[in-house]
Amino acid sequence: MFFTNSLYVALTIFGLGLLYKISIWFRYNIGVEAGDIPTSTRISAAIKGITLTLFSGKIFTLLRVFIVDVLLQIRVLRQDFLRWLMHICLYVGFMLLLLMHGLDKFITSVLFPEYYSTINPFMFLRDLFGFLVIVGIGIALYRRFVMKIPRLRTGGQDYYALIILAIIMISGVLLEGTKITSYSRYQEMVEEYTIAADEEELRALETYWVKEFAVVSPTVKAPFDDELLESGKEAHEMSCAQCHSKPQSAFLGYTTAKIISPIALGLDRANIPEILWYIHFLACWLGLAYLPFSKMFHLFASPLSLLANSVMDMESSSPANIATRQVLELDACTHCGSCTLNCSVGVAFESIPNLNILPSEKIGSLKKLASGSRLTEQQLIDVQEGIYLCTNCERCTVVCPVGINLQDMWFSAREAVLGRGYPEFFMLSPFSYYRGLRREALVDDGYREPLDRARGAIAAEYHLMSPDKLIPLSPADRAFRGGLSLSAQASTFSVCFGCQSCTTVCPVVANYDNPEEVLGMLPHQIMHACGLGVRDLALGSNMLWDCLTCYQCQEHCPQGVTITDVLYELKNVAVKQVRQQST
Repeated sequence: MFFTNSLYVALTIFGLGLLYKISIWFRYNIGVEAGDIPTSTRISAAIKGITLTLFSGKIFTLLRVFIVDVLLQIRVLRQDFLRWLMHICLYVGFMLLLLMHGLDKFITSVLFPEYYSTINPFMFLRDLFGFLVIVGIGIALYRRFVMKIPRLRTGGQDYYALIILAIIMISGVLLEGTKITSYSRYQEMVEEYTIAADEEELRALETYWVKEFAVVSPTVKAPFDDELLESGKEAHEMSCAQCHSKPQSAFLGYTTAKIISPIALGLDRANIPEILWYIHFLACWLGLAYLPFSKMFHLFASPLSLLANSVMDMESSSPANIATRQVLELDACTHCGSCTLNCSVGVAFESIPNLNILPSEKIGSLKKLASGSRLTEQQLIDVQEGIYLCTNCERCTVVCPVGINLQDMWFSAREAVLGRGYPEFFMLSPFSYYRGLRREALVDDGYREPLDRARGAIAAEYHLMSPDKLIPLSPADRAFRGGLSLSAQASTFSVCFGCQSCTTVCPVVANYDNPEEVLGMLPHQIMHACGLGVRDLALGSNMLWDCLTCYQCQEHCPQGVTITDVLYELKNVAVKQVRQQST
């Protein structure tokens, strides 16, 4: 009764947690455009979208994806066989163990009226599924702590998943082994199921169970009398065979039983089987009740992500469904690190120690942002920087084993974070190229405001040149000039002799009738400012930030001045000094 009631409690918590998580998919949002879509609209759009998909040709796409990517996980197999084996062992083993054994009173007993956990094939299958999970845990530990996959990071939820699964599996195997050898357990069974048996029959049955079922008895020892064994076999077949198969089929528990048999009587007297039962039960209860709130929820969210992304796209799908799908994808992430391993910007983490640069770590931050969690100003700045440091190469999206459209997620989240009002200097770099291409997708002409904010932060420090301003020139700054000279590429400014070839071929300069009025210093003048060590002139020009990095200036310079690289270095210096002033 205690077990049944507790299981109902765990299932109730699980069900409520599941409903809560599903409600989050329709209430939270990542992008700014989703904030204007009411929850009711998103729910109705989802129902409509699902109905139309199920009664269209897309149903065949869903079936193919379900078989190929959900059940067989071919996406993972294409990338890494060892990781595929780990996923298959954990996913298949855990789900089948949960359905057949954990929820046996609700599923297995209903499907099989003659079900007992101590008969075959159920006893064998329980150990087989448990063995698969143990193999999966072993591979996961090997990959994370022995192979040390580059950039693969282990967080609190990863530790929780490994620890709770390990406790469930280890306690389950030990429990099975101690129950096999337990003499008190055997006596309870005899008292409950044997009818009108005399002392000789009971001794024969005990002898048979000691020999064939690995029970450790304080009185019955080998060698065994053949006639007594035959008599015990008859008693077993009459009273026990219906609900007890030989334990050799439970290969994990039986192996454990043989190992602990020398100390089995001591373990039995110390009531270790009951202690193990409580440990196993509590671990299972916690794992089931907390499942909707843990990393393991991806067991349910990941298949939905794969199915949704197989029939949805940004152009034809409803914006309400796109918003819902993106929040669902946050729960679908398995934190496997595939996106981070293949990220073209991941190497920047070695120089900029911001975890949000790594795609797999950005997901956790986006969950906090979507839920409205209070983040400090520095945390928001770090999230913004990490999201913006993206070349939009789509590698993360292509390799994601659960089909998350990470590129669209970054784009949506980027605009939402930029709206928080913190200047992002990477907007003034080529990292803005993709954002410019998708300018029309931004609402309320939100393209210019973050750009102006970033330039304004630099203008406040360096007085960006404009027609109505006078620049208070600083004296020659030897440290500034010396710093540029430390860079092999940026130091080439010193050989410029002012031929103006760079300015003549620059498409930005050619775009204006009066370029000095708009841009301030022109390329050849910036080289001269660097040579003179006049920091305000070198760093106070709009030309730095309007440069297209087309390298025309650099290719046409007769002196081999790497002009574009010098401009890059000046931008880095400007941003670095502004950041130092703000911290």
